[in-house]
Amino acid sequence: MKEWGTRVLLIHYLEQGLSKSAIAERLGIDRRTIHRWIRTGQLTRDVDTGLLSRPVRRRSQPAKLTPYVGILESRLAEYPELSAVRLLTEVRAAGYTGSYTQLKEQVRRLRPQPAVDPVVRFETEPGVQAQVDFAEVRFPWGKRYALLVVLGYSRLLWLRFYERQDMRTLFSGLEEAFAFFGGVPRELLFDQMASVITADLRDQGERLVGNAEFLRFAAHWGFRVRACRPYRARTKGKVERPIRYLRGSFLYGRDFLGDADLQAQAGTWLEGTANVRLHRTTGEPPVERFRSREQHRLQPLAERPYRSLILLPTVPSPPAVRTPLQVEVQRRPLATYARIAAGAR
Repeated sequence: MKEWGTRVLLIHYLEQGLSKSAIAERLGIDRRTIHRWIRTGQLTRDVDTGLLSRPVRRRSQPAKLTPYVGILESRLAEYPELSAVRLLTEVRAAGYTGSYTQLKEQVRRLRPQPAVDPVVRFETEPGVQAQVDFAEVRFPWGKRYALLVVLGYSRLLWLRFYERQDMRTLFSGLEEAFAFFGGVPRELLFDQMASVITADLRDQGERLVGNAEFLRFAAHWGFRVRACRPYRARTKGKVERPIRYLRGSFLYGRDFLGDADLQAQAGTWLEGTANVRLHRTTGEPPVERFRSREQHRLQPLAERPYRSLILLPTVPSPPAVRTPLQVEVQRRPLATYARIAAGAR
Protein backbone atom coordinates (compact mmCIF):
# COMPACT_ATOMS: atom_id res chain seq x y z
CA MET A 1 0.00 0.00 0.00
CA LYS A 2 2.85 2.37 0.80
CA GLU A 3 4.41 1.88 -2.66
CA TRP A 4 1.01 2.38 -4.28
CA GLY A 5 0.61 5.70 -2.49
CA THR A 6 4.11 6.73 -3.53
CA ARG A 7 3.31 6.03 -7.18
CA VAL A 8 0.09 8.03 -6.94
CA LEU A 9 2.01 11.00 -5.52
CA LEU A 10 4.68 10.58 -8.19
CA ILE A 11 2.07 10.76 -10.94
CA HIS A 12 0.57 13.83 -9.32
CA TYR A 13 3.93 15.63 -9.15
CA LEU A 14 4.78 14.70 -12.75
CA GLU A 15 1.53 16.24 -13.92
CA GLN A 16 2.30 19.37 -11.90
CA GLY A 17 5.50 19.74 -13.95
CA LEU A 18 8.05 18.99 -11.21
CA SER A 19 11.41 17.58 -12.26
CA LYS A 20 12.28 14.00 -11.42
CA SER A 21 15.05 15.25 -9.10
CA ALA A 22 12.60 17.42 -7.16
CA ILE A 23 10.10 14.55 -6.96
CA ALA A 24 12.76 12.15 -5.72
CA GLU A 25 13.69 14.63 -3.00
CA ARG A 26 10.07 15.08 -1.91
CA LEU A 27 9.23 11.38 -1.86
CA GLY A 28 12.55 10.21 -0.43
CA ILE A 29 13.28 7.79 -3.28
CA ASP A 30 16.08 7.46 -5.79
CA ARG A 31 15.74 9.05 -9.22
CA ARG A 32 16.71 5.73 -10.80
CA THR A 33 13.65 4.17 -9.19
CA ILE A 34 11.42 6.77 -10.85
CA HIS A 35 12.98 6.11 -14.26
CA ARG A 36 12.58 2.35 -13.77
CA TRP A 37 8.91 2.63 -12.83
CA ILE A 38 8.21 4.74 -15.91
CA ARG A 39 10.27 2.51 -18.23
CA THR A 40 8.75 -0.79 -17.06
CA GLY A 41 5.19 0.42 -16.71
CA GLN A 42 5.14 -0.13 -12.94
CA LEU A 43 4.16 3.47 -12.41
CA THR A 44 0.52 2.83 -13.32
CA ARG A 45 0.24 -0.69 -11.91
CA ASP A 46 -2.72 -0.91 -9.49
CA VAL A 47 -3.44 2.78 -10.15
CA ASP A 48 -6.31 4.16 -12.21
CA THR A 49 -5.41 3.75 -15.90
CA GLY A 50 -4.54 6.80 -17.90
CA LEU A 51 -3.12 8.85 -15.02
CA LEU A 52 0.03 9.62 -17.00
CA SER A 53 -1.83 10.78 -20.06
CA ARG A 54 -2.57 14.43 -20.54
CA PRO A 55 -5.56 15.28 -18.34
CA VAL A 56 -8.79 16.40 -19.96
CA ARG A 57 -10.10 19.45 -18.17
CA ARG A 58 -13.82 19.13 -17.75
CA ARG A 59 -15.85 22.29 -17.58
CA SER A 60 -18.55 20.77 -15.43
CA GLN A 61 -17.48 19.24 -12.14
CA PRO A 62 -18.89 15.82 -11.24
CA ALA A 63 -22.10 15.93 -9.21
CA LYS A 64 -20.63 13.65 -6.52
CA LEU A 65 -17.83 16.13 -5.84
CA THR A 66 -19.96 19.30 -5.80
CA PRO A 67 -20.83 19.24 -2.05
CA TYR A 68 -17.14 18.89 -1.13
CA VAL A 69 -15.59 21.64 -3.25
CA GLY A 70 -15.80 24.04 -0.31
CA ILE A 71 -13.70 21.66 1.80
CA LEU A 72 -11.08 21.45 -0.94
CA GLU A 73 -10.96 25.24 -1.35
CA SER A 74 -10.62 25.80 2.38
CA ARG A 75 -7.87 23.21 2.86
CA LEU A 76 -5.87 24.38 -0.17
CA ALA A 77 -6.16 28.02 0.89
CA GLU A 78 -4.54 27.14 4.22
CA TYR A 79 -2.18 24.40 3.00
CA PRO A 80 -1.70 24.86 -0.77
CA GLU A 81 0.69 21.90 -1.13
CA LEU A 82 -1.61 19.22 0.29
CA SER A 83 -1.62 16.30 -2.12
CA ALA A 84 -4.73 15.05 -3.87
CA VAL A 85 -4.26 11.71 -2.09
CA ARG A 86 -4.39 13.42 1.31
CA LEU A 87 -7.46 15.45 0.30
CA LEU A 88 -9.16 12.31 -1.00
CA THR A 89 -8.85 10.77 2.47
CA GLU A 90 -10.34 13.87 4.08
CA VAL A 91 -13.34 14.25 1.78
CA ARG A 92 -14.05 10.54 1.92
CA ALA A 93 -14.24 10.88 5.69
CA ALA A 94 -16.83 13.60 5.04
CA GLY A 95 -18.88 11.29 2.80
CA TYR A 96 -17.43 11.62 -0.72
CA THR A 97 -17.91 8.41 -2.77
CA GLY A 98 -16.53 9.51 -6.14
CA SER A 99 -13.26 8.53 -7.82
CA TYR A 100 -9.73 9.75 -7.19
CA THR A 101 -9.39 10.91 -10.81
CA GLN A 102 -12.33 13.31 -10.52
CA LEU A 103 -11.02 14.77 -7.28
CA LYS A 104 -7.49 15.07 -8.64
CA GLU A 105 -8.65 17.14 -11.62
CA GLN A 106 -10.63 19.43 -9.34
CA VAL A 107 -7.66 19.87 -7.01
CA ARG A 108 -5.48 20.82 -9.97
CA ARG A 109 -7.91 23.60 -10.88
CA LEU A 110 -8.19 24.89 -7.30
CA ARG A 111 -4.56 24.67 -6.19
CA PRO A 112 -2.79 28.08 -5.98
CA GLN A 113 0.09 28.20 -8.43
CA PRO A 114 3.46 29.22 -6.93
CA ALA A 115 5.33 32.16 -8.42
CA VAL A 116 8.30 31.46 -10.65
CA ASP A 117 11.58 31.60 -8.73
CA PRO A 118 13.51 34.63 -10.07
CA VAL A 119 16.72 33.94 -8.13
CA VAL A 120 19.91 33.69 -10.15
CA ARG A 121 22.51 31.59 -8.34
CA PHE A 122 26.24 31.38 -8.65
CA GLU A 123 28.63 28.72 -7.45
CA THR A 124 31.48 29.30 -5.02
CA GLU A 125 34.64 27.32 -4.39
CA PRO A 126 34.86 25.03 -1.33
CA GLY A 127 35.32 26.90 1.96
CA VAL A 128 34.93 30.35 0.40
CA GLN A 129 31.46 31.50 1.39
CA ALA A 130 28.53 30.95 3.71
CA GLN A 131 25.23 32.79 3.45
CA VAL A 132 23.34 33.98 6.52
CA ASP A 133 19.78 35.09 7.16
CA PHE A 134 16.95 35.14 9.69
CA ALA A 135 13.44 33.78 9.06
CA GLU A 136 10.57 34.94 11.25
CA VAL A 137 8.23 32.17 12.41
CA ARG A 138 5.11 32.43 14.57
CA PHE A 139 4.19 29.67 16.98
CA PRO A 140 1.25 29.38 19.40
CA TRP A 141 3.55 30.37 22.27
CA GLY A 142 5.17 33.33 20.51
CA LYS A 143 7.33 34.64 17.68
CA ARG A 144 10.70 33.02 17.05
CA TYR A 145 13.55 33.73 14.62
CA ALA A 146 15.26 30.93 12.74
CA LEU A 147 18.92 31.72 12.05
CA LEU A 148 20.15 29.81 9.00
CA VAL A 149 23.77 29.49 7.84
CA VAL A 150 24.41 27.67 4.55
CA LEU A 151 27.83 26.78 3.16
CA GLY A 152 27.85 27.90 -0.46
CA TYR A 153 29.71 24.96 -1.96
CA SER A 154 28.28 21.92 -0.17
CA ARG A 155 24.90 23.44 0.88
CA LEU A 156 25.46 22.07 4.38
CA LEU A 157 22.87 23.77 6.57
CA TRP A 158 22.96 24.88 10.21
CA LEU A 159 19.83 26.10 11.96
CA ARG A 160 18.67 27.28 15.37
CA PHE A 161 15.63 29.18 16.68
CA TYR A 162 15.95 32.25 18.90
CA GLU A 163 13.61 34.60 20.76
CA ARG A 164 15.33 37.72 19.40
CA GLN A 165 16.87 38.91 16.16
CA ASP A 166 19.69 41.05 17.51
CA MET A 167 23.48 41.28 17.51
CA ARG A 168 23.91 39.10 20.60
CA THR A 169 21.87 36.36 18.91
CA LEU A 170 23.87 36.72 15.70
CA PHE A 171 27.20 36.43 17.52
CA SER A 172 26.06 33.39 19.50
CA GLY A 173 24.50 31.70 16.49
CA LEU A 174 27.46 32.22 14.17
CA GLU A 175 29.90 30.88 16.76
CA GLU A 176 27.70 27.81 17.21
CA ALA A 177 27.50 27.40 13.41
CA PHE A 178 31.31 27.63 13.07
CA ALA A 179 31.66 24.94 15.74
CA PHE A 180 29.13 22.79 13.85
CA PHE A 181 31.12 23.16 10.61
CA GLY A 182 34.43 22.70 12.38
CA GLY A 183 35.87 25.79 10.71
CA VAL A 184 35.18 29.27 9.32
CA PRO A 185 34.47 30.27 5.68
CA ARG A 186 36.56 33.05 4.21
CA GLU A 187 33.51 35.29 3.73
CA LEU A 188 29.92 35.60 4.95
CA LEU A 189 27.17 37.05 2.77
CA PHE A 190 24.30 38.90 4.46
CA ASP A 191 21.18 40.74 3.44
CA GLN A 192 20.78 44.34 4.62
CA MET A 193 20.87 43.27 8.28
CA ALA A 194 21.01 46.24 10.68
CA SER A 195 23.38 44.51 13.10
CA VAL A 196 25.83 43.97 10.21
CA ILE A 197 25.36 46.89 7.78
CA THR A 198 24.73 50.46 8.90
CA ALA A 199 24.72 52.06 5.44
CA ASP A 200 25.03 50.82 1.86
CA LEU A 201 26.09 53.68 -0.42
CA ARG A 202 27.46 51.58 -3.27
CA ASP A 203 24.71 52.67 -5.67
CA GLN A 204 25.87 56.26 -5.06
CA GLY A 205 29.45 55.45 -5.94
CA GLU A 206 30.53 55.20 -2.32
CA ARG A 207 31.19 52.27 -0.05
CA LEU A 208 29.49 49.77 2.18
CA VAL A 209 29.55 50.85 5.84
CA GLY A 210 29.63 47.97 8.29
CA ASN A 211 28.68 47.95 11.93
CA ALA A 212 31.91 48.55 13.85
CA GLU A 213 31.19 45.96 16.52
CA PHE A 214 30.33 43.31 13.93
CA LEU A 215 33.49 44.12 11.98
CA ARG A 216 35.49 43.44 15.17
CA PHE A 217 33.65 40.14 15.49
CA ALA A 218 34.50 39.30 11.86
CA ALA A 219 38.17 40.16 12.40
CA HIS A 220 38.27 37.93 15.48
CA TRP A 221 36.97 34.94 13.48
CA GLY A 222 38.84 35.82 10.29
CA PHE A 223 36.07 36.23 7.70
CA ARG A 224 35.17 39.06 5.33
CA VAL A 225 31.73 40.69 5.40
CA ARG A 226 29.78 40.83 2.17
CA ALA A 227 26.26 42.18 1.66
CA CYS A 228 23.64 42.03 -1.07
CA ARG A 229 22.74 45.35 -2.61
CA PRO A 230 19.42 46.79 -1.38
CA TYR A 231 16.39 45.15 -3.04
CA ARG A 232 18.66 43.03 -5.22
CA ALA A 233 19.35 39.91 -3.15
CA ARG A 234 19.95 37.88 -6.30
CA THR A 235 23.25 36.48 -5.06
CA LYS A 236 21.69 35.06 -1.90
CA GLY A 237 19.75 32.22 -3.49
CA LYS A 238 21.51 29.48 -1.53
CA VAL A 239 19.97 30.71 1.71
CA GLU A 240 16.68 31.99 0.31
CA ARG A 241 15.84 28.52 -0.99
CA PRO A 242 16.67 26.79 2.35
CA ILE A 243 14.27 29.21 4.05
CA ARG A 244 11.50 28.01 1.75
CA TYR A 245 12.71 24.44 2.23
CA LEU A 246 12.62 24.95 6.02
CA ARG A 247 9.02 26.14 5.87
CA GLY A 248 7.89 23.41 3.49
CA SER A 249 9.83 20.40 4.74
CA PHE A 250 10.14 21.11 8.46
CA LEU A 251 7.57 23.64 9.70
CA TYR A 252 4.66 22.87 7.35
CA GLY A 253 2.01 20.68 9.00
CA ARG A 254 4.20 19.82 12.01
CA ASP A 255 3.29 20.34 15.68
CA PHE A 256 5.66 21.50 18.42
CA LEU A 257 5.22 21.40 22.19
CA GLY A 258 7.46 24.39 22.90
CA ASP A 259 10.98 25.74 22.40
CA ALA A 260 12.75 22.62 23.66
CA ASP A 261 10.74 20.35 21.37
CA LEU A 262 11.22 22.78 18.46
CA GLN A 263 15.02 22.73 18.83
CA ALA A 264 15.07 18.94 19.25
CA GLN A 265 12.97 18.33 16.14
CA ALA A 266 15.07 20.84 14.16
CA GLY A 267 18.26 18.95 15.08
CA THR A 268 16.72 15.63 14.05
CA TRP A 269 15.50 17.14 10.77
CA LEU A 270 18.94 18.57 9.95
CA GLU A 271 20.70 15.30 10.66
CA GLY A 272 18.15 12.93 9.18
CA THR A 273 16.70 14.91 6.26
CA ALA A 274 18.08 18.31 5.25
CA ASN A 275 21.79 17.51 5.19
CA VAL A 276 21.54 13.94 3.86
CA ARG A 277 19.01 14.39 1.06
CA LEU A 278 20.09 14.37 -2.57
CA HIS A 279 20.43 18.08 -3.32
CA ARG A 280 18.65 18.95 -6.56
CA THR A 281 21.35 21.42 -7.71
CA THR A 282 24.59 19.67 -6.74
CA GLY A 283 23.27 16.12 -7.18
CA GLU A 284 24.93 15.09 -3.91
CA PRO A 285 23.93 14.95 -0.23
CA PRO A 286 25.26 18.14 1.42
CA VAL A 287 27.00 16.28 4.26
CA GLU A 288 28.93 14.02 1.83
CA ARG A 289 29.94 16.92 -0.40
CA PHE A 290 31.03 18.84 2.72
CA ARG A 291 33.13 16.04 4.21
CA SER A 292 34.81 15.05 0.96
CA ARG A 293 35.64 18.44 -0.58
CA GLU A 294 34.86 21.40 1.69
CA GLN A 295 35.51 20.67 5.36
CA HIS A 296 39.31 20.70 5.02
CA ARG A 297 39.18 24.00 3.10
CA LEU A 298 37.63 25.96 5.97
CA GLN A 299 39.76 28.24 8.14
CA PRO A 300 40.54 27.05 11.67
CA LEU A 301 38.35 28.08 14.57
CA ALA A 302 39.43 30.94 16.84
CA GLU A 303 40.99 29.93 20.14
CA ARG A 304 38.22 31.53 22.19
CA PRO A 305 34.77 33.11 21.67
CA TYR A 306 34.57 36.81 20.84
CA ARG A 307 34.38 39.19 23.80
CA SER A 308 32.19 42.11 22.85
CA LEU A 309 33.23 45.67 23.71
CA ILE A 310 29.65 46.91 23.94
CA LEU A 311 27.48 43.90 24.79
CA LEU A 312 27.54 43.18 28.47
CA PRO A 313 27.70 39.50 29.34
CA THR A 314 24.41 38.01 30.40
CA VAL A 315 24.59 36.93 34.01
CA PRO A 316 21.60 34.96 35.25
CA SER A 317 20.01 36.37 38.36
CA PRO A 318 20.65 34.24 41.43
CA PRO A 319 17.56 32.44 42.69
CA ALA A 320 15.81 34.13 45.55
CA VAL A 321 16.65 32.53 48.88
CA ARG A 322 13.91 32.55 51.44
CA THR A 323 15.34 32.80 54.98
CA PRO A 324 12.92 31.51 57.59
CA LEU A 325 12.31 33.64 60.63
CA GLN A 326 14.58 32.34 63.36
CA VAL A 327 13.41 32.65 66.96
CA GLU A 328 15.72 31.68 69.76
CA VAL A 329 13.88 29.76 72.42
CA GLN A 330 15.54 29.22 75.77
CA ARG A 331 14.42 26.31 77.89
CA ARG A 332 14.34 27.08 81.66
CA PRO A 333 12.87 25.32 84.70
CA LEU A 334 9.35 26.41 85.71
CA ALA A 335 10.72 27.70 89.04
CA THR A 336 12.69 30.33 87.12
CA TYR A 337 9.56 31.73 85.47
CA ALA A 338 7.81 31.71 88.90
CA ARG A 339 10.57 33.88 90.38
CA ILE A 340 10.41 36.29 87.41
CA ALA A 341 6.67 36.59 87.77
CA ALA A 342 6.94 37.23 91.53
CA GLY A 343 9.51 39.95 90.96
CA ALA A 344 7.27 41.59 88.38
CA ARG A 345 4.52 41.94 90.95
